[in-house]
Amino acid sequence: MRQLTAVASGILRDAAAAGASRSTPARHARSWLATESVVGGDQAAVPWNGAGVAPGAVATAQGLRQLVGNVLRLAEGHLGNGGPVDEFGFDPEFNARYLLPVARFFYQRWFRVRIRGLEHVPAHGPALVVANHSGTLPMDAIMLQAGLHDEHPARRNLRLLGADLVYEVPLLSALARKSGHIPAAPANADALLRAGELVGVFPEGFKGIGKPFADRYHLQRFGRGGFAATAIRAGVPLIPCAIIGAEEIYPMIGNAKQIAELLRLPYFPITPLFPWFGPVGMVPLPSRWIIEFCPPVPTNGYEPGDETDKGAVADLSGRVRGTIQRKLDDLLDERGPAFG
Repeated sequence: MRQLTAVASGILRDAAAAGASRSTPARHARSWLATESVVGGDQAAVPWNGAGVAPGAVATAQGLRQLVGNVLRLAEGHLGNGGPVDEFGFDPEFNARYLLPVARFFYQRWFRVRIRGLEHVPAHGPALVVANHSGTLPMDAIMLQAGLHDEHPARRNLRLLGADLVYEVPLLSALARKSGHIPAAPANADALLRAGELVGVFPEGFKGIGKPFADRYHLQRFGRGGFAATAIRAGVPLIPCAIIGAEEIYPMIGNAKQIAELLRLPYFPITPLFPWFGPVGMVPLPSRWIIEFCPPVPTNGYEPGDETDKGAVADLSGRVRGTIQRKLDDLLDERGPAFG
C-alpha cells in the first residue's frame, strides 16, 4: 500500500506542480478543497509516519485540492450567466447545446450503446427510473440521460438524484444542475414528481460505483429503500433499468484508502491503467453497453401512509432489485465478451 500511495502521490504532485506555475489567485476554497500548505520538496525522500502516510503525500493532496478548487471556480465563471430555468437550476438549452454532444460521442461511437424497452418509459408524466450503478466514475448516469433524450420518442429529460459530494465541487455542481441533476433528498424527488418529471435514482450509491471488479454485476444493497417510499408516497410507477458495460470501463482492482482519505473521497480507484499511466489511465475502455428498461412496477395499490411501513417498502425495494439482477444476468449472457 505504501508503494501504491507513493505512485499516486507522485502523479498528484506532478499535476499540482504543473498547474501551480500558471494558476491565479482565487477565492477561499470549500472545506474539502481547503489547504494550509503548499507542495514542495522531494516527496520520495520523505519518511513515512506512524499512520503509514508520507507527510509529503499530505502536502501533495492539500496542494491538489487547492489547485483543483482554483481551476474549477475559474471555469465556473465562464458558464452562462442566465438565470436557472427551474428551481433546481436545470437548463435544457445549455444541456442540449453543450453537454449532450459530448455524451453523444461516448454513447454512439465509444460505447456503442444499445437501448431497449423504451416503450416502458411513459411519454409524459412522472415515473421513477431505478438503475444499477457501476463503473468507478458515473458514466452510466450520463449514458442513461443521453439515451432517453436522443432515442425515446418523447425525447425525455431524465432528472437524476445525485450524491452530496457532486454539489461540493464548484464547476461540477454547476454542470450537474444545468444538466438536470439534483441533490438526492426526498423533498427534491417529491417536487420533481409532482411537476410530472421523469426522475432517475441509483440506490446502490457509492457502494455500487466503487465496488471491486471481482464483484461486477452483483447488485449491492439498495440502502433502506428510500426510492420505494418515494414512489409509494407520490403514487408513481417504478421502472427497473439494467445497465451492462459500465463495469468494464475502469476495472477497479484496488482502492487506495489512504489517498481517498486525503482527498476526502469515498474511494480512490486503482485500475490496470490508473494511476500508473497518469491522465491516459483515465480514458474509459470502450466496452459494449446495453441499457434495458423493464416493465413498470405500479404503486397505485398502496394506501396513504404505506411509505412509512418498513415491510411494504422493503418488499417493493426487493422486487425491483430482483428484477434488475435477473435482467443483468440475462444481458450478460446475451452480450458475451465486453470488447470486440
